[in-house]
Amino acid sequence: MSKNVRGALFMALSMAAFTLNDAMMKSVSDEMSMFQALFLRGAFSTALMVALAVAMGPLTLRLPRRDRTLVALRTLAEIAAAWFFITALFNMPLANASAIMQALPLTVTLAGAVFLGEAVGWRRLLAILIGFVGVMLIVRPGAEGFTIYSVYVVIAVVCVTVRDLTARMVSEETPSTTVAIAASFGVWVFAGVGLTTEEWQPVSLGSAIALAGASITIVGAYLFSILTMRIGEIAFIAPFRYTSLLWALLLGLVVFGDWPDSLTLLGAAIVVATGIFSFRREQKLAAEAAKAAQ
Repeated sequence: MSKNVRGALFMALSMAAFTLNDAMMKSVSDEMSMFQALFLRGAFSTALMVALAVAMGPLTLRLPRRDRTLVALRTLAEIAAAWFFITALFNMPLANASAIMQALPLTVTLAGAVFLGEAVGWRRLLAILIGFVGVMLIVRPGAEGFTIYSVYVVIAVVCVTVRDLTARMVSEETPSTTVAIAASFGVWVFAGVGLTTEEWQPVSLGSAIALAGASITIVGAYLFSILTMRIGEIAFIAPFRYTSLLWALLLGLVVFGDWPDSLTLLGAAIVVATGIFSFRREQKLAAEAAKAAQ
C-alpha cells in the first residue's frame, strides 16, 4: 500500500476506535455517573499509555519551559472537552453528538487562520460558514426537542479546537506520547476529584467489560491518530475523519435503537461536504504553491 492509503486506513481505524469508545462509555450511563465512568476508564487507559510509552522508548517528562505551559493548557482543554462531551453523550443520541463533532476540522481551520496566521482563502471561509449552518440544522436552538446537551457538544468542539491548536504549537522536542499521557492523567485526576462529591456505584460485569473496552479503544484511537499524522498527505487523509459519522449512525441504530431525523442528517451532510471541500481546496493550493516554487 502507498503511504496515502496506509494513512487513510490509520485514520479510518482511529475514527472507528474513537466512536467505539463513545458507544461503550454511553452504554454504562444507566449504571454509573459520568465521573465514575471517566475515572475507571482513565485509570486503565493511563496505565496502558505509560506502559506503551516505556516499551517504545524512554518516557520523557522533562519539557522545555514553553512546552510545559502549552501541554498544561492542552490538558485543561482536554479535561473540559471530556466533561462537556461525555455529559452530553450520556443524555443524547450517539449519532447526533457525533454529527456536531464533524464541525471540528472546520473550526480548527478557522482558528488556525485567526490565531496562527495560516492562509485561508474566501472559498474555504465560505465553506466554513456553510458548515456552521449545517451545525445549526443539527442543534436547532429553540426548536422542539432542543436540549442543552447539544450546546454542550458545541462547547466540546470549541475545547477540542483549543486542544488541537495548542498541540500544533508544541515543539518537536516534546514526544507525542508525553502529551497524550498528560492529557489522560489530567482527565483521570479531574474525574477523581468530581467523584468525591458522589456515591460510588457498584460496577456490573457488563459495565466492567465495556469500560475495559473503552480504555483499550481510546488508547488505540490515540495511537492510530499519531500514526496517521506521520504517514501520507494530510489533505488526502483528512476526509477519512468523517467515517466516524458512519460508525456513529451504525452503532446508534444497532446498540441504542436511535436514528437521527432528516434535518439532522441534512446538517451532517452539509458539514461533511464543506469539510471535504475545504481539504480538497487546501490540497489544490498546496500543489499550486509547490509548482510555483519549482
